[in-house]
Amino acid sequence: MRKMLRAAVLLFAAVLAPGGALAASSAVATADVNMRAGPGTGYPAVRVVPAGGRVVTYGCLADYSWCDTGYLGARGWVSAHYLTTIVAGTTVVVGPRVGLPVVSFNTAYWNRYYTSYPWYYRGPAYYAPPPGASVNRNCGLHGCSGTVSGAYGGSAAGTRGCGPRACGGAGTVTGPNGGTVRGARACGPRGCVGGYRVVGPNGGTRGGVGGFPR
Repeated sequence: MRKMLRAAVLLFAAVLAPGGALAASSAVATADVNMRAGPGTGYPAVRVVPAGGRVVTYGCLADYSWCDTGYLGARGWVSAHYLTTIVAGTTVVVGPRVGLPVVSFNTAYWNRYYTSYPWYYRGPAYYAPPPGASVNRNCGLHGCSGTVSGAYGGSAAGTRGCGPRACGGAGTVTGPNGGTVRGARACGPRGCVGGYRVVGPNGGTRGGVGGFPR
């Protein structure tokens, strides 16, 4: 009787535990692969899972493109394309037939696992657009250009090219009401450098050279 009661308690605890054993599964990396802070290559790398590394998979996105994993104390997302597991005695790439839970990525996940990382303060939206926004990127031999369209009608466009001695860039931010800001070089978390020109939605302008706070 005591053994039966103990087994029932352990089962109940496993069901209640977040990401408990009943919801998790084991998978193996087929190559050296980045574990990232979100489900996409735009997110920073948390660490590298080596080929043959065994990870715990807690679930995957609905399309099984990325899976929430754990490896040697780190938590993050790995492309399902690089994960295999055993199903009915056969090694298969992680996909719908594996039967893992469908999970999603959100700010709560970011806040739970990444507060100690130097890029945490930027937030997940810095690395991937929020719902309703879109990103288009085009890269060639000598540089890249891209446009981000926000959910409320604003957009940001920029180009960057590199030559044998240096790199140069230019960007334009357009607000949902039609105002624009154009910079000759680049902007960081604390401000911008280079020449700039601001045009308000009613046609007013402002320009300057040097650094200015955002």
